[in-house]
Amino acid sequence: MSSLLTERIINIDNIETLMTLFGNFDQNITFIEEETGVQIVARETQLRIIGEEEKVALAASVIHKLLDMIRNREPLDISRIGYALQLARYGKEDVISELMADIICVNHRGKPVRCKTLGQKRYVQAISKNDIVFGIGPAGTGKTYLAMAMAVTAFKSKKVSRIILTRPAVEAGEKLGFLPGDLQNKVDPYLRPLYDALFDLMGTETYQKLIERGAIEVAPLAYMRGRTLDDSFVILDEAQNTTSEQMKMFLTRLGQGSKAIVTGDITQIDLPKGKNSGLVEAARVLQGVKGLDFVYLTHRDVVRHELVMRIIEAYGRYEKKRLDKRQRKTREESNE
Repeated sequence: MSSLLTERIINIDNIETLMTLFGNFDQNITFIEEETGVQIVARETQLRIIGEEEKVALAASVIHKLLDMIRNREPLDISRIGYALQLARYGKEDVISELMADIICVNHRGKPVRCKTLGQKRYVQAISKNDIVFGIGPAGTGKTYLAMAMAVTAFKSKKVSRIILTRPAVEAGEKLGFLPGDLQNKVDPYLRPLYDALFDLMGTETYQKLIERGAIEVAPLAYMRGRTLDDSFVILDEAQNTTSEQMKMFLTRLGQGSKAIVTGDITQIDLPKGKNSGLVEAARVLQGVKGLDFVYLTHRDVVRHELVMRIIEAYGRYEKKRLDKRQRKTREESNE
């Protein structure tokens, strides 16, 4: 026997807000309907939500939070709506408002930079409390960008006097040798994601001025050897591609008044066979060391296109099946 249907009405401020809520080709509302199992009908600036009582309550709760986001000029996309639905199902919809309230910094276009997931919030809190933080997770979780935002905030508030950004150039041998230009020109393609984040946060003109002053340094990891990094906010990106020796070298560069953030995705290691990842080893060796923290982000923290989340989940399932198969084979061989 089917459940009784109920109806709830939500009044919208104006037609522009309604159009933003619905999204291009009504994709936002269609997504909410599919995820909650309700029917949503718009009449002028009024929404009617029709369905089973529990499902209507869920949809209404999420829509109210989405309207708050629109009023705060927060962008809406399917991934953020999906995350809001996920929180609402666990009775944590108020967390959405908390996330909107926390502004890390403002980028060069005047747009506030905020955490978009609980995982990201834990990550930012860990950076605030610790001198060394490892942010480990898949692509699209904001590991590098949020670390950059925290670095810019620390620099602008004069907590540090410079920002140092580095990442390993995995193909630092033969392939780089065929590229034109000096060494900096050769390694620039590996550092491009760091440049992009800095341009977005600071603007090209400010970035160029700070580079010329030496207040910002972007360099391959090899440049860090033999240095002591005082009064600096240091970010090591793509750390899954460091060797054990490189990771130890980097972590022991930290000087007085400095903070280091290490980011990486242990599912995308590009090191040659036989080389152990310094990031994987550090996660084992440094657990429990006072003054540093490990934050693990997951597919739930992905803030890129919604397909990125699905792709990561699909690869996760595939890798789990492969691991289970190898473990079964090992057990069978040991029993023979």
